[in-house]
Amino acid sequence: MLFPTVAFATFFCVAFLANWLLRPHHRLWRLVMTLLSLFFYGWWDYRFVALLALAIVLNHLSAQAVHRWTPGRGPSIAGQAALVAGITANLAILAVFKYYGFFVTSATNMVNRTGLNLAPPLLEVTLPIGISFYTFQAISYIIDVHRGTLRRPMVFLDFAFYLSFFPQLVAGPIVRATEMVDQIRRRPDPRSIPASEALWLITLGLFKKVVISSYLAKQLVDPVLGLPSQHSGLEVTAAVYAYSIQIYADFSGYTDMAIGCALLLGFRFPQNFNAPYRAQSVSDFWRRWHMSLSRWLRDYLYLPLGGNRGGKWLTYRNLLLTMLLGGLWHGAAFTFIVWGLAHGLMMSLERAMGEWWKSLGVMPWAIATFRWLITFNFVTMAWVLFRAESLAHALEIYQVMFSFAAAPASVPFVQQLTVVAVVLTLAAVGSHFVPPTATRWWRWEISRLNPAMLAVLLAVTLTAADALGPQGVAPFIYFQF
Repeated sequence: MLFPTVAFATFFCVAFLANWLLRPHHRLWRLVMTLLSLFFYGWWDYRFVALLALAIVLNHLSAQAVHRWTPGRGPSIAGQAALVAGITANLAILAVFKYYGFFVTSATNMVNRTGLNLAPPLLEVTLPIGISFYTFQAISYIIDVHRGTLRRPMVFLDFAFYLSFFPQLVAGPIVRATEMVDQIRRRPDPRSIPASEALWLITLGLFKKVVISSYLAKQLVDPVLGLPSQHSGLEVTAAVYAYSIQIYADFSGYTDMAIGCALLLGFRFPQNFNAPYRAQSVSDFWRRWHMSLSRWLRDYLYLPLGGNRGGKWLTYRNLLLTMLLGGLWHGAAFTFIVWGLAHGLMMSLERAMGEWWKSLGVMPWAIATFRWLITFNFVTMAWVLFRAESLAHALEIYQVMFSFAAAPASVPFVQQLTVVAVVLTLAAVGSHFVPPTATRWWRWEISRLNPAMLAVLLAVTLTAADALGPQGVAPFIYFQF
């Protein structure tokens, strides 16, 4: 873990200096920062730098064609054809690298059930890291050009910088071109950078990942959910609820670090999490969880399908399709498809119930508490599908959970670690109910600290993370998407 950390710190220092020294020379600055981002991506696997470069060129040309063939009075057939071609090309690349094996294997298995004995023509395809994120960014860019949300396409170097910008390249958030174009064009004063906020976000994200997420993963989630039949129903239940905190701390921790790194470079990314486990409905959960993806699915999939404009049954269909494709975006497996469908069904049920809650005549706080309990437990139970290696594995976890079976005597489990993990899980859930005013006050107070006090606070937090974190750090969960 030490070498990657030092390597990234060295890379970031180089990028930071290049960013501020070359910023007055705008064209050179964009070129150097783009090359640094491509180098950052190539550090993982140099073979896929060409794929990212292809995405940059392909979508730049697509946006130019869409803009040229879309007159100011409205869409044209040529403009729509260019848009469809651009979207299709992006989805085709994504399908080859992410879904080829899944679809080929599934189709072959279906054919073989008829009595044939075909071998799937599988290719050795490595999933490029971050491909789902930058593909969705590229699609939103050409759609925004077509809609006129962007008045004109970005120049090539601006777009290359936008699509390859390293803080959000591998795991989001999904930043739209409309949120970056003005920030790329301007030349901010380095003295106006909110360094205190940025450094605190980076430190907080590191603490979430190293201490909370990695601890829960290594001490409870992975050993228990990896072999659920060898543990008691109580331990599996604890592990399932711990996973809901592990994935939150993992992904929001990475997002905090990405936003903090971007802030130090003079760019502000959109918020990606807003206390998702205090949601009182699944729809509310998706307004708080991975917010950049939720907004993308709403604006570029749900609303174009018709949204809620076609009556209740078409609305249910649109919700199901949107969440099914949202689940498939996360991974090429039936577990993700069922996970997405489950969320879509629950959102449809919530919409069907409508104002029924208010007709119960129960005190509002009791209804709010009941709705929160349903939402949190549903989301947690659905995470089993997200975590499981297969539908059979997910079913095994559910069976052990609800059978209340005792653990086999031959496989003792360290109960003390379970207790610590449960306490940590409860504390993490409770942190979602801290009033937003308290969070804003805390950030304001941090921003007012002088450099010496800020350095002490960061040093204490980092020392605590190093002391409390386990040996080694699990890879980020969302890197696989």
